Amino acid sequence: MKAVVLLSGGMDSVTAFYQALNEHEVVAALSFDYGSKHNAREIPFARLHAEKAGVRHETIELGFMDRLFQSDLLGSGGEIPDGHYAEDNMKRTVVPFRNGIMLAIACGFAESAGAEGLVIAAHSGDHAIYPDCREPFMAGMAQAMREGTYARVELLRPFIDMDKTAIARRGAELGIDFADTWSCYKGGDIHCGTCGTCVERREAFLLAGVPDPTRYLATPPIPQAPGA
Repeated sequence: MKAVVLLSGGMDSVTAFYQALNEHEVVAALSFDYGSKHNAREIPFARLHAEKAGVRHETIELGFMDRLFQSDLLGSGGEIPDGHYAEDNMKRTVVPFRNGIMLAIACGFAESAGAEGLVIAAHSGDHAIYPDCREPFMAGMAQAMREGTYARVELLRPFIDMDKTAIARRGAELGIDFADTWSCYKGGDIHCGTCGTCVERREAFLLAGVPDPTRYLATPPIPQAPGA
């Protein structure tokens, strides 16, 4: 199947990209610059992996989201909270309907590029705080994409039932250098090690038994997940 991959430059999407290269004919990789604090750190890694694979890479500008939407993930928002990824305070980083907007654009791009599939790396760990990463939402978008395109574009979500630990293991199996990925929502020169996404990243490598190549500003004890 010819496919387009949503490639942010994070460890999930990079793993999905390399898995897609093994399973499909990847015709393009798409990144979105929507004004998040870490877009400038992530997108260069997305471009790097696409170029290494000889795959067309496109970055789509969505600056209106930073101007009109409310989220601490955006440059216009407040400070990024520290703590476990599944804590309620991480809901402050939700960008309203982000995946709905991006999938709609990517679906139109995919059909225009002659692709029948669109790969997104949403995983089970996202479900706790991001409503537009949960399977009921994804299933609804998948149906809309099929019904709304002549190509009946399929929404491929290979990690929807996997957690970050399983993705770290899968990436290691694929030989991915995770040093060339970015997670930290704060978007500094080095991963902070304490925000929700850094904690999730550190925890995934630890539980997967995969060496973590990431430089962190701090590595305090990993907080316990809510309800654990």
